[in-house]
Amino acid sequence: MTGALVISRLATQNLPTLQHVLSIGRGGATFLAAQVASDAVVRRITSVSGGASARAATTQSRVRLLGISMTPEAKAAFFTAVAMACHYWGYSIARPVTVSLFTSASTGYKGFSWAFPFAMAFVSPVSLVLLMGYSRVLERLGPRGAISVSTFFCAIVMTISAIGLGISEETGCSIAGLPVSKLISGPLFIFREAYVQLLSSQFWSFLASILTPNQSAKWFGPIAGLTSIASAAGGVCVLPLVNRIGLAGATLATAVTLLMSMFFSTLAYKTSDKYGFTPTERKASTRLAASAGRRAFGSKSSERGKHKGSMFVKALHLFARVPVLGALFMEILASQGLATVLNVIFVSRLESAIPNDSERAGYVGMFFSLVNIITMVIQIVILPPIMTILEPKDLWRVVPFITMIFTFFQSTLKHPSLAIVSASLLIMKVSEYSVRRMLDEMVFVPLDFESRFLGKEVIGVFGYRFGKSLMSLGISAIAQIAGSGNFGLQQKSYLGAIISVAWMQTAWRLSNLVPTRAEAEETYKKEKLKK
Repeated sequence: MTGALVISRLATQNLPTLQHVLSIGRGGATFLAAQVASDAVVRRITSVSGGASARAATTQSRVRLLGISMTPEAKAAFFTAVAMACHYWGYSIARPVTVSLFTSASTGYKGFSWAFPFAMAFVSPVSLVLLMGYSRVLERLGPRGAISVSTFFCAIVMTISAIGLGISEETGCSIAGLPVSKLISGPLFIFREAYVQLLSSQFWSFLASILTPNQSAKWFGPIAGLTSIASAAGGVCVLPLVNRIGLAGATLATAVTLLMSMFFSTLAYKTSDKYGFTPTERKASTRLAASAGRRAFGSKSSERGKHKGSMFVKALHLFARVPVLGALFMEILASQGLATVLNVIFVSRLESAIPNDSERAGYVGMFFSLVNIITMVIQIVILPPIMTILEPKDLWRVVPFITMIFTFFQSTLKHPSLAIVSASLLIMKVSEYSVRRMLDEMVFVPLDFESRFLGKEVIGVFGYRFGKSLMSLGISAIAQIAGSGNFGLQQKSYLGAIISVAWMQTAWRLSNLVPTRAEAEETYKKEKLKK
């Protein structure tokens, strides 16, 4: 279901809180899953400028897009969904391209077993630098300036890298005896790992700010589905794109998609500016989380925005005020640590199994396309009936358990094949993309501005990448101590099995802070009566 078809379908529906509000979904791939999941989402305690009265006022306004009448919020949500789809489309091209460049004998570090975990160790510091830059821009220019500046910066980096790779391919130039392509492929691989969460977290923060809780619960899934479609399309087109314009040209294509993303995000913010619902922090707001929500989201609302200082000082106070964020941060460290181990095993096995650079890029592209396709099937067919039975906290516990089973099986094999290694990583990625990411976004819906725009970035950018970097350093240290010959694929699989247990434990603790449907509904009703 795409574009106009989604809009046409939504235009006929009445949402509970805002009559005839149009909530735009992406591709409709997770429409049914999002509908069933809506009962499990906690009421959002907004810190958006204008509050309920501003939302009511904009509801009376109608705009047209593709010939269909809708609310301004719906138009902004649609533009944001398209912007995020463009971002993931480009990222899905960049991912296999950078992996192929990095593992190539001519442009990367094929044969150096330490290279991949060593590069991954630098992802966290680079993410930290990006996060610090984002924090400063957010403070000075607000959310609109932050997304524009960060997206444009990423496009510039990809463009410069593409030009450098192209020149290196043509001339074979080198610096200090090293081919320029080798000097580019490493930093480019690290940057690609770092920038994806920086941008995607900002899109989700904007959506969580402009949609009501019921709309967020209903349409976060479909919006996520559009990015799955875009990701699958990007992965499928990698091999023909590389065959036609080369790896450098494919890198430049990512820069083009980033500029497209910036264009649509600008349209979204122009709409929110025009109709007065652009997210801004309301420091005077002292809304308290009620009953069940209090234990998960904290009750020290009077301290919101009070703490000054560095980004880390603010984040520490934020995590103390909102306990669920600290629990989510620890769960992410464990899950991304496991993802790193499985990814290292995957890349190592892939490098030996497929020596041709273009074929290797094509395999990675098709692999992640398959991940996104299976993700959409699960969200449409499997999740809806399950969500009528299980609480969100139950799903937080199920996701790591399934991955743990496959990880333990892989650890029993001395020389796992590429198919087995790919299957383990596929299970991890599918469970993460289909269920975990949706649950992740639901955590932020009822939270305040600081939690959504600072806390989310700290967790999404630094948390995800710190988990990967920490595990990469651990793998490198173990390989150095034991020797590469004594730390093969099975030994790495043992490590993965241990980390999967840690992920299970942190997810279980997080699940205890997630309210049940009944508790969430009670919190919603109490907050509604206060307004």
